[in-house]
Amino acid sequence: MILNNTKAVGKPLMPWRRVLLLIIFLMAVMALLARALDMQILHSEFFERQGDARQLRVVSIPAYRGQIVDRNGEPFAVSTPVNSIWLNPEEVVLDMHRVPELAKVLSMDASALQKKIQANQAREFMYLKRHASPELATKVMSLKIPGVALQNEYRRYYPAGEVAAHVVGFSNIDDNGQEGIELAFNDWLKGEPGKKRVIRDRLGRVFDDVELIRSVEPGKPVVLSLDRRLQYLTYRTLKAAVIKHNAIAGSAVVLDVKSGEVLAMVNQPSFNVNDRSQLRPEATRNRSVTDVFEPGSTMKPLTMAAALDSGIWTSTTKINTAPGYMKVQGNMIRDHRNYGEIDVSGVIAKSSNVGISKIVLAIDADEQWGMYQKLGLGADTGSGFPGEATGRLSVSALHNDFERASMAFGYGVSVTPMQLARAYVALAADGVLKPVSFLHQEEAVEGERVMRVETARAVRKMMQRVVSEEGTGRRAQVANYSVAGKTGTVHKFVAGGYAEERYLSIFAGMVPADFPELVMVVMIDEPRNGEHFGGEVAAPVFSQVMAGAMRLLDVAPDRVSIKQLVMKPKIKLQLTENKGGQV
Repeated sequence: MILNNTKAVGKPLMPWRRVLLLIIFLMAVMALLARALDMQILHSEFFERQGDARQLRVVSIPAYRGQIVDRNGEPFAVSTPVNSIWLNPEEVVLDMHRVPELAKVLSMDASALQKKIQANQAREFMYLKRHASPELATKVMSLKIPGVALQNEYRRYYPAGEVAAHVVGFSNIDDNGQEGIELAFNDWLKGEPGKKRVIRDRLGRVFDDVELIRSVEPGKPVVLSLDRRLQYLTYRTLKAAVIKHNAIAGSAVVLDVKSGEVLAMVNQPSFNVNDRSQLRPEATRNRSVTDVFEPGSTMKPLTMAAALDSGIWTSTTKINTAPGYMKVQGNMIRDHRNYGEIDVSGVIAKSSNVGISKIVLAIDADEQWGMYQKLGLGADTGSGFPGEATGRLSVSALHNDFERASMAFGYGVSVTPMQLARAYVALAADGVLKPVSFLHQEEAVEGERVMRVETARAVRKMMQRVVSEEGTGRRAQVANYSVAGKTGTVHKFVAGGYAEERYLSIFAGMVPADFPELVMVVMIDEPRNGEHFGGEVAAPVFSQVMAGAMRLLDVAPDRVSIKQLVMKPKIKLQLTENKGGQV
């Protein structure tokens, strides 16, 4: 029995078993071949599509935002390519142990980042860092974490920084304009992004462009009317004045008389537009356009224009301002002192409230109010600047003599610095009101006549006396140039009435006075270092800026001494060519 059992155990496999194993092996091989045939030949396109669906993506091609440049082509706003870091939560959630590495490089809290990824794991896209520095982007990608990738974008830079911040404005992180020119011309500047189909590797990096779906259309440039040289000069001078007088704020506007272009517009305090932490509403608004104030005595030349245009008054008409005060409807109007009998021109030179009140009450109310309206008061300038204020021009003043008198010397009416500058352009342009523009104009603009030529020239002559040694604005004088202007000192309006010890200091003027090229308005809000009159605080700013502007724009002098003519004979030739300028 033992031997038989041993023989039975040692018997080879039966032939049918060998055949069965061979058949099974052959069937397995045939199944694999059939599967390979199906995947590689019969249904290859299907599997290619399935593979592509996992690696093929449609991505946006960012559009280059158009440049903003000054009238000479100097840049105010440019865009530069940057990378933003993003991740696919669906993929990264599978490698959560690597998130602390990522968080460390990004200076983020690891647990907070993990929670954020888990909360968004159903999504395929989540930003980690917008507009990252090249160094940071390189560090992140060197970690080689699946699902973390870079996206090409553009970042806006402003070479002039705070100097032109209020005019140029800024765009947000998505490259959409938020303030200023960036907002006003956003559709023109932003262009149209394109689209393309790409293949990404497991780390999210693009390694092949498959198809261009839509071409990118770059944004178009905007050429501003600003002159960057004059903008810097105005900014520097205004800032120094605000600091010197410990003022709350300040604004300055320079307009071209021929075209109505804004050559410079600055405000204090300003902000660094490249530092987004400074982008607060109280800092970013353009005070020259959005903030209104009572213009005070700078309103008197506009009132005088209405009086002269009426035909009732002339420059030489005498008017008695004694005893230095008068009562209108029970309200007292006062002068700084008793000027006695002076001519109409002296009313502007001495800045007599009594004199201008008597003059305006002698003409029809419609003529006074109509002149203010024609000069653009109570309406925006049409510049298209976002948030522009219209100011206030009350119709009720037509029926109230005290209100009429108050408006004549700048109370009860409100304007923006740009509105006031535009009204003065009408005086400078021989009675033609020009539309205001922030865009460079190749040719002079015609404008609309709002007063007689003789009226505008007569008022300019009166304003020249203001800047003479006898007037209130002698600190606005510009060496070798004639100047016409008007000072203004206004009690600041606060809740409950006018503050006795808080002032606005204003100067508005033009250079050269006989044939004006530029108009400038300076407003300093609440100077607190002792001096507060417009002739003391605002007029010197006008003088310094206009002196530099005349050199920058190569405007020939029209007031030169005989000694200078002997020393520099070329000046005589310049005067002859400067539209008949006088010595």
